[in-house]
Amino acid sequence: MFTGLIMGMGRVEAADARGAETRLRIRALFPLADIEAGESIAVNGTCLTVETFGDGWFTAYASRETLSVTSLGGLKVGSKANLERAMAMGDRFGGHIVSGHVDCLAEVAGVRPAGESRIFRLTFPADQGRYVIPKGSVALDGISLTVNDCGPDWLEVNIIPETQKATTIAEWTPGRRVNMETDIIGKYVERMVAPWTHSRTDSPTGASDSGKSAITMEYLRQHGF
Repeated sequence: MFTGLIMGMGRVEAADARGAETRLRIRALFPLADIEAGESIAVNGTCLTVETFGDGWFTAYASRETLSVTSLGGLKVGSKANLERAMAMGDRFGGHIVSGHVDCLAEVAGVRPAGESRIFRLTFPADQGRYVIPKGSVALDGISLTVNDCGPDWLEVNIIPETQKATTIAEWTPGRRVNMETDIIGKYVERMVAPWTHSRTDSPTGASDSGKSAITMEYLRQHGF
């Protein structure tokens, strides 16, 4: 598990493409000590497993599936990427729950200044819109961000100066595609309530045959909400 608080950036030293797969060698641009084989490191928000490592660098394999749903296939020698090691028990939890499993690619549609900050508008597939809410959390290229505003297939985030300096966001321009992971809590809630919203009704609004919702306050209390 990750939190979306980027430790720093890394630079791609090698990208060994083998058909629809690739193996990346990444050097951290910040102190990265005590790396272990098999540990998880999020690269632009994508959870990868360390294969080999040395002083400040590591290699990781990206499968066909990973490359098909993320932007990692676009990384080349010299590219920068956001890095975060998996959270350790007892660490300060400063972001939100991030799994490192990318849901979709979002595209930068526009950038505008807001004082020292910059506001980015991104578009994404509409089927992910139900998981994006105003003032909720989203991970973009692994960065935990608060949704300022959103619509069915777009969202806006406010990027403060520190985030601009510490991550790859400074390189984002319209047309750039980034990895997007929505809030995992919303996805679990949707799955848990699905049997009641679908099996007891034919209505797309979730109303039962009596016209009342199958989800009640008592049901939510019984299930810990």
